[in-house]
Amino acid sequence: MSQDSNSAHAVFEIDLTLEETRRRAAFMTALEPSWDPAAAMRAEDEAYDLLYSGLDERQREIHDMLVATGVLPRRGPGHAAS
Repeated sequence: MSQDSNSAHAVFEIDLTLEETRRRAAFMTALEPSWDPAAAMRAEDEAYDLLYSGLDERQREIHDMLVATGVLPRRGPGHAAS
């Protein structure tokens, strides 16, 4: 398909500001008052530790390679994957 320099192009713009505001408001409404972001982060760390615990030697090599290439995040000492 060639582009004709004489063809008219229509500009199509959508302002999603209002929709994003609605989406964020719905998200905040869905959160319960007891939601604790720090506890959610701790639970995320625990899940990561469990996922990468008990790796055999080959799995450890693959894990280390994925960390070295930036596919998986680098973790500090004291974590199960370390």
